[in-house]
Amino acid sequence: MLCVIGGACSGRRALVAERYPDASWHRLGAAESPGAWASRRAAGGILVVSGWAAWLEARLARTADDQAVRAAWRDQLAALGEWECEPGGEALLILDEMGGGIVPMAPEARRLRDLNGWLNQAVAARCRGVWQVRHGLCKRLK
Repeated sequence: MLCVIGGACSGRRALVAERYPDASWHRLGAAESPGAWASRRAAGGILVVSGWAAWLEARLARTADDQAVRAAWRDQLAALGEWECEPGGEALLILDEMGGGIVPMAPEARRLRDLNGWLNQAVAARCRGVWQVRHGLCKRLK
């Protein structure tokens, strides 16, 4: 599994599209169950999965149980890991960096940023390669 992390309009998608022109892309839906992307295989072997922040925000709107939200992303990551064990592909996740250290006043905004940070940590721990994109510049972190 690979991961590209960056803020809004940082150049993440452009970088991935340039490096993996034959990749297949999937944007997570708000209520998507794990493995909804499983039938997608790219000629180049890369499946790009984006939309994690919107997916997370939709989950948070439906429940006050943060552990249930964490379980949902663990299920998504486990399904991606199983998908990668099959021949012919690797997942590349495009994740959002939020806030840049700014703590919002609204509790729901803080909750989203906290859980997004924990999601990013969980993904980074599973990935063999992690890149950060900022101002169109890419830096390998792992």
